[in-house]
This record gives sequence, structure tokens and C-alpha cells, in this order.
Amino acid sequence: MPVATVAATVLATWFGAGKSPLAPGTVGSVATLPLHLLLRRLGPGAYALTTLGLYAVGVWAAQREAERLEVSDPSSVVIDEVVGTLLALGLAGGGWVRGALALGLFRVLDIKKPGLIGRAEHAQPEGVGIMLDDVLAGALAGAAVRLLTRR
Repeated sequence: MPVATVAATVLATWFGAGKSPLAPGTVGSVATLPLHLLLRRLGPGAYALTTLGLYAVGVWAAQREAERLEVSDPSSVVIDEVVGTLLALGLAGGGWVRGALALGLFRVLDIKKPGLIGRAEHAQPEGVGIMLDDVLAGALAGAAVRLLTRR
């Protein structure tokens, strides 16, 4: 298998988290937590740049993996959950309570896909659609938690 294909699979499945037989999206989100904690220590600039970089490489990796598997949105692809989780947690700010609320709301929005979130998953090419619905769900979850829990 070519190196680029292996790299795409490793990133798309977030180092194998997406290969979980149970709730691969949730496993992918939980597997993002160490990165989130590291990025919080490095500051908002590093957090934003890493999230943006993972979005860009995620579009590429998700597209390659969807093509390789011949499935439009493979459940093993969880790089979208990684980016959505980073957005939700980063925008929510604060401690573990806000983080838990943001992560929970993100998962609900990602699974239910209401309104624009559901329409976004059909964007083309497939890699963009795979990533975009989670970006919207993560941004909405993080912003909602931040607004609802501010003092």
C-alpha cells in the first residue's frame, strides 16, 4: 500500500480509534481529549492553527479513505469528529463541566444532524462533506455552551 494511502488511513481513523466496533465516532471524540489538553497548554494560537490544519488534512484523508473503501462516509473515518471535538471544546472554554457539556452536545448534533448540519454532510467532494457537518456541529455546540454558561 502506498505511503500516502497508509497516512490517509491512519489520520482518517485517528490512529485506529475509528476502527472501534462500538460507537467509532464517540471513540474518536474521546481519543481527541489528550490533544485538546495539550493544545490548551500551548495557547489559543496553537489550538486554532492545529484545528485548522487538521481540518485541511482531514478533508484530504477522509476523501482518500472514502475512495479506498468505496463508501461515501465510512464510519471508520473519525478525523471529522476530532476536528468537531476540538472546535466544541475550544469554543466552550472553561473547565471540565463546560467541556463535558460541549462534548455531549457535539455528539448529539453530530448524530441527529439537524438543519444545516444535515445538509452540510452532502457537500462535494465527499471529503468536504464528511468534515463540514462536524465542523458546524462542533462550532454550534461550543458556542452554545459558552453562551449558556457565561456569568
